[in-house]
Amino acid sequence: MAELEETVARLDLRLEPIAKRPIDLSDPAWQEKLRAAEPLDEAGIRAEAEEALRALLDRYEHGDDETRTAVRAMFDRYSSFCWAAHLPGADFRTRLLHLSARDHGRDTRDEILALNDLCTEARAAGVDIGPLLREVADLSSTVDKYGMGSMRDILLRCAG
Repeated sequence: MAELEETVARLDLRLEPIAKRPIDLSDPAWQEKLRAAEPLDEAGIRAEAEEALRALLDRYEHGDDETRTAVRAMFDRYSSFCWAAHLPGADFRTRLLHLSARDHGRDTRDEILALNDLCTEARAAGVDIGPLLREVADLSSTVDKYGMGSMRDILLRCAG
């Protein structure tokens, strides 16, 4: 885990200036520009960041509670990496694992919206989301960080 954390810390430093760059809200196209941004490409670290994210999610999925807690802590500690790293084209389960590992991210409301969008997309594709939500909920934190329920609770509510 220590070597992986060193990698994530280094990637986070490369992403920080992009993640913390001011947004010109007076620009009428600011939202489109933000959506079109590819910070991993801008920083020139896409392959390495995706590899690190896959490794984190593998440890999260297959590790014990202590390992999952350590992965969640890394996403919390390295906020620029957490913000930018994603796996384009990942399946529903992998995206759920990523959401669970972020453990509320910076804003539970944003994570709930992301979860709702993810579930809507998966349902439209014919995925039986309930069992997968419950499976990932079993790996998720039970800590209610911001008064909106724990990540486990949020996933289970979505599972119905």
